Amino acid sequence: MGVTMDGTKQQRRGNTRQRIQDVALELFAEQGYEKTSLREIAERLDVTKAALYYHFKTKEEITVSLFDGLTKPMEDLIEWGRQQPNTLETKQEIIRRYSTALAGAEPLFRFMQENQATVRELRIGETFKDRMRGLRDILIDPDADLVDQARSVSAMFTMHAGMFVMQDLEGDPEKKREAVLEVALDLVRQAHEHARGKD
Repeated sequence: MGVTMDGTKQQRRGNTRQRIQDVALELFAEQGYEKTSLREIAERLDVTKAALYYHFKTKEEITVSLFDGLTKPMEDLIEWGRQQPNTLETKQEIIRRYSTALAGAEPLFRFMQENQATVRELRIGETFKDRMRGLRDILIDPDADLVDQARSVSAMFTMHAGMFVMQDLEGDPEKKREAVLEVALDLVRQAHEHARGKD
């Protein structure tokens, strides 16, 4: 019987996959994607290469799974946003939820920035861009002028920039995240109110 009724085996397997992803991302950050081998990932995990193969056959599979983990919450957020009324509250809630999703994804964004050729080669960048366009389409008012469209798009990228630029500044990481979120929420508010003539 492959899986117990309470799903214990599945849970253990899920934890192992997560550990592999975490360790692979650590190694990619330390020595670069190209210089990291599956053998080194297995050694860091203290498992055999065969045990690693059970979950992932290649580094590419690990990398794609990492991006799936990031884009799934974005897909869910887009789906939720499309079902909501086109209000300021909806847009600001999307920004808040996106901020939460990004909070745990900093190492992955760093990987994207430092390994752009790999991201292009594996086509994971295109998937991410599609998700970004989905969020953009919900945040932008259809009748907004270009300045307000830019404000809405800038709200998303403010959070991305905040992950990199703000991290080197002094201060509590959570307070920095809140500051970046406040700026992003303000951009969305300005765009929404201007597009609707401040009604």
